[in-house]
Formats: sequence, structure tokens, C-alpha cells
Amino acid sequence: MQAKVTLGSFQHIIPILFAIAFTVCLVSYSSKNFNAFQKQKAVHYLAWFVSLTLIGFHAYRMLFDSYNFKTDLPLYLCSLMALLIPVFTYYRKYWMFEILVFWIIGGTLQAVITPDITIGFPSFDYFRYWIIHLGLLSIIFYFIFELKMRPTFKSVFKSFFALQGYVALMMLLNYLLDANYFYLNEKPKSASLLDYFGEWPYYILVGQLIIIPLFLLIYGPFYLSNKRNIT
Repeated sequence: MQAKVTLGSFQHIIPILFAIAFTVCLVSYSSKNFNAFQKQKAVHYLAWFVSLTLIGFHAYRMLFDSYNFKTDLPLYLCSLMALLIPVFTYYRKYWMFEILVFWIIGGTLQAVITPDITIGFPSFDYFRYWIIHLGLLSIIFYFIFELKMRPTFKSVFKSFFALQGYVALMMLLNYLLDANYFYLNEKPKSASLLDYFGEWPYYILVGQLIIIPLFLLIYGPFYLSNKRNIT
């Protein structure tokens, strides 16, 4: 068993390739064989698979491992989204999509590019990490390519302000629990983009400054696609 998943290793690349192939096949098969109701059910079942993986992992840790409420609660952004994603796939509210499309693509992609997995294959944590992060991406891309949801320019700012609400909540919980959720008090131990943003609290300030440009970059392909369709 590998002690840690390293950047560019087989344990890093193989799950990403599998998720890409799975998402392409799911969208292609769904487009050819599913009606509207079946499409909604398919993505909802996928969301429950992601969410139950997270719930099962935390239940296992609580029962059979040392569980620390200061570090292990599913309050990091990707874990929280995985916990709540069945709510979105059930109701399919557009305002939820506006928030999640930027959170998932902007936040989850960073976790996929620079994985933070302390124990590699075939640990429960290894599968939990990839199912959650790659599963969230598969779900949001299914909504984009198969269910034809698209964000607008206003969605960029709606998602940004919703993120500020999450940050404020995590600051409060970090204070109450003496914790470090969303890495607001300390950078992650593994390599991440935050390493290029300086020490605390500068990496938080720099991170805030680049959120809207990042969200605008994510919005760029949607803007170009809409413009091409209009012309």
C-alpha cells in the first residue's frame, strides 16, 4: 500500500482517465437511449452513489478509526457538496446549478490536479477521494452536456457571493471547534495552488482576489458557445 498518492503517478492518472471515459460513455448512452425522466434518474442515482460513499466513509471512520471532529467532519467544500449533491439532482433548481457549476469546476479540479490522499490504493480513503471529486465533475458535466444547463454572466457573481457565505460559516465553525476547515487557518500539508500564494493570511487574500477571474475563466467557454449560437 502506498503511503501517499504522488502527482503524476498511476494512482493519480488512472482514476482521472476512468472518470473521463465514464462521463463520455454516460452522456453518449443517455443521449441515445434515455428519455427525460430516465436522464434525471440516472444523474440522481449517480449523486446518491457519491453522497453515500462519503457517508459510508465517515461512518466507518467513526466506528473503527480515530475520528477527530476538528479535522474530519465533511465540511470541506468538496465533501459538503458531495453530501448535498442529491438535493440538487432531485430538485434541479437553476440557482443551485449557478452556484455549483463554478464551485465544482473551480474547486474540485484543483483537488483532482493536486490530490491530497495520505494512503493510496486500495484504501477506503483512496476510493472515497476519487469517487467524490471525480463524481462531482461527472455530475456537473452531465447537467451541462446532457441536460443543457448553462450559467450566465450573473451566475459568476451569485456563485462568488454564495462562496463568501460558506467562508463566513467556516470561519465561525473553525473558531468554535479550533479547526482548519477550508484551510482558513493553515495551508494543506500536501502540495496545492495555495503554496504559490504566500503564507497565512496572504494566501487567503490572494485566493479571494483570483476567485472572480477564475470563475470568469470557467464562464468563458459558455459565453463563447452562447455567442456562436446567437450568430
